[in-house]
Order: sequence, then structure tokens, then C-alpha cells
Amino acid sequence: MTDQTIPPAEMTLDELRVALAPLIPGHAVFDGWNDAALAMAANELGVPADRAKLAFPGGAMEMIDAWFDAIDLAMAKAFPPERIATMKIRARIRDLLLYRIEVTHPHKEALRRAFAILSMPQNALAAAKLAWRAADRMWRLAGDRASDFNHYSKRGILSALYTSTLLVYLDDDTPDIAATKGFLDRRIDDVMRFEKFKAQWKGGSERMPSLSRFLGRLRYPAV
Repeated sequence: MTDQTIPPAEMTLDELRVALAPLIPGHAVFDGWNDAALAMAANELGVPADRAKLAFPGGAMEMIDAWFDAIDLAMAKAFPPERIATMKIRARIRDLLLYRIEVTHPHKEALRRAFAILSMPQNALAAAKLAWRAADRMWRLAGDRASDFNHYSKRGILSALYTSTLLVYLDDDTPDIAATKGFLDRRIDDVMRFEKFKAQWKGGSERMPSLSRFLGRLRYPAV
């Protein structure tokens, strides 16, 4: 995180990238994710546009990446361990995901423009990585410490849920994004039922006869 006590003119490019990230979407709403929006954000921060451009050599994709990273940082601040500890797992995931949507709400059109860029074929891999990173950070904040296959399955499911919920949100004009919240609640219910079934199946499978042990006994019968 950038030290806000550092004058913008003295920031490194990495620090400048962090400082500009939350400012760009306010201008991307009108100008798109381009040099014009970056120049406006640079002017707001008080740095030359040419220097700001050096912080984002990858252009629009790097600006979007930095914005999403800024959302992650804000999310971590909003959900400290003591807050998370009071919540059930379902509420943790729901509230973390909704928080991400709510903080982007003032810049909904910027998010729509970002999705248009992310949906381009050449950006498919980068888009998938951003969704995975968001899911990973949500699960980590939620307290997940899985290191086996569950680590990957949980993040795969959540990244798909996050992406689909954002798509619903972009077309949602209901008061207080009620349609988005309803969609999210239904999908989380589906995920929780799946996790319950998986746990039951795993528990049942542990009590089932082991095929390898059975075949071993056939080969080496007890005497």
C-alpha cells in the first residue's frame, strides 16, 4: 500500500500506480480506460500525465488490474479478522462479494467498460487470472486454509460466482440492487448445498470398503 504521506511527485512508479488506481475509474466512466482517463486521474493527484503513463505501460488492462487490486486492499481493511470471526461462512462470502460490488457502484459504467475490455479474446487469460485472484483473496479473508484439491475447487466456484453476479449487476436497475442480491443468494444456496453433499459423500466414502484393500486381500489372503 502506498504511504499517503509521500508527496505524489516523490512517489516511485509502483507507489504512483497504487495512488492512481482508485482515481482512474472516476474518469473512465466518461472517457473509457484510456490515456485520457489516466491523464485526468494524474491531474487530480497532481502528477504529470507522462509520468502517470509510465506506471501503466500495459495500458487499459494494467489500469483495470490496479483498480481491482485497490478494491482488494479496501476489502481487507473493511473486513478485519475480528469482524470476520463473528460471521458464519455463508455470510462471509456473501458480504465480501457484495462489498466488492457496492464499492464499484459509483463507477458502474467504468466497470461495464472494463468488462468489455476483459471479454476480448486476447484478454481472456488475464481476465480469468483477475477473477481467480479476487476469489482467492475473498476465501483467504473468509479464513479458508485449504491446501488440497478443495483449495482449487473453492476458488474456481467462487470466481465463476463472482463473474456471473457482476454480469447480473451490470444489467440490474432495481432499487438497492435487489435483483443482484437475490441472484447471489440463490447461487450461494446452490454452492452451500453442493458443499454439504460433497462433505457427506466424502464422509460416506471413507466408510466404504477400500477397493485396493479388497484386492490386496484377494492376492494375499489372511492365514
